[in-house]
Amino acid sequence: MTVSGGDEYDVIVVGAGPVGENVADQVVRGGLSALLVERELVGGECSYWACIPSKALLRPAAALGDARRVDGAATAVRGTPNPEQVLARRTAFTHNWSDDSQVGWLDTAGIALVRGTARLVGERLVEIRTRDGGARRITARHAVVLATGSRAVVPDVPGLAEADPWTSRDATSATAVPNELAILGGGVVGCEMATAFASLGSRVTLIARGSGLLPRLEPFAGDAVLAGLRSSGVDVRLGAAVTTVDRDEAGVRIELTDADAIRTIRADEVLVATGRRPATDGLGLETLGLDGLTVDDSCRVAGVDWLYAAGDVNGRALLTHMGKYQARACGAAIVARAGGAPAEPAPWSRYAATADHAAVPQAVFTDPEVGAVGRTEADARAAGLRVRTVEYDLGQVAGASLYADGYTGRAKLVLDTDRDVIVGATFVGATAAEQVHAATIAIVGEVPLDRLWHAVPSFPTISELWLRLLEAAR
Repeated sequence: MTVSGGDEYDVIVVGAGPVGENVADQVVRGGLSALLVERELVGGECSYWACIPSKALLRPAAALGDARRVDGAATAVRGTPNPEQVLARRTAFTHNWSDDSQVGWLDTAGIALVRGTARLVGERLVEIRTRDGGARRITARHAVVLATGSRAVVPDVPGLAEADPWTSRDATSATAVPNELAILGGGVVGCEMATAFASLGSRVTLIARGSGLLPRLEPFAGDAVLAGLRSSGVDVRLGAAVTTVDRDEAGVRIELTDADAIRTIRADEVLVATGRRPATDGLGLETLGLDGLTVDDSCRVAGVDWLYAAGDVNGRALLTHMGKYQARACGAAIVARAGGAPAEPAPWSRYAATADHAAVPQAVFTDPEVGAVGRTEADARAAGLRVRTVEYDLGQVAGASLYADGYTGRAKLVLDTDRDVIVGATFVGATAAEQVHAATIAIVGEVPLDRLWHAVPSFPTISELWLRLLEAAR
């Protein structure tokens, strides 16, 4: 293999997903040159196998559900989502897994691209094995940024790996709907894919080790999603542990212990949705004496002043929007430091991803929908905060009752009693995720409750919930 060298860029970014793209865009806008290295598709996991295709799969059933909950519209709704059309719409959103448009954007933004696999081989030195079998060594004048994302974890269950399980990638890129689908994991991916495939006609069995679903959120959120899944026909097994998995001509056979009994489940496919881990394999971290990536709030790796890690790969907040947020802070810090400024990542400065610690928002597109930001009550108490909580029935809000007949939902705020500010919020119900950004602003801005009284919600919208929560907090 011939290794060519001599190329230099100000910044080399390994991984051209949303995080890498944002870092590169930031540094180019700041006057530096940037090279993106990507071994798969420009646009990354979110564009082709996660956020975008999963929401495209979920939206048709949600639209039908909204119509069925409104008298006068419900009688016009017949049938269920058309699987072929839903899959075709999903494929349109992924551009049939072509990144031509994303590559075109790189060209207009002045960002260079090399297709291949990158590895750190020295100080600010990256070796790229290209698709034609060659290799290039490229030097970064100022910084190397790792933005390689995360990988699905396949648990060490006897026979599981050999049974050729689906991961989230297989589920979101499926070309047909299985008659029977088993899902391992009761987190966001498991719950969303159970919702999607049940709506498309699969008989879904969801197997979760814990006593509830969505364990990182407020318990009432998981309870509501559990009820929603069961009402849609999903067989949810809580407190169940998978002991063996094997595949034969008839499909997949899963043995599990469920309520102290051994049970067998048959399915056409088994989806593993038990978590993700940072994608650091093969990056050459050992060359720098690193066995992991610990970063500061500007995403600079501890002990290596020219190396950064942004997005899922640093393990801080495995969500696309948080990775892009980190990318903005990281890119701004690199540009400032390249110009000789220290760019210290002081809390809430443009060089710091401070929200990673206090205000991480997320949305779960199940039925009902869940939106949350900041700390749960349990997390806040574990962190030593003195808190109180307020809750409200969303169905009592005029805008919600107009949105859907018999609207059901719930909202909860976690309040820091010492500062009289919101530190956490959870919303469950139709369009619940649309309430999250208001809560995010309140948390990031540390807006006192007395001041929030002056943020008047429009009537009659679901946002009038905020008035009701403030009344309950008095």
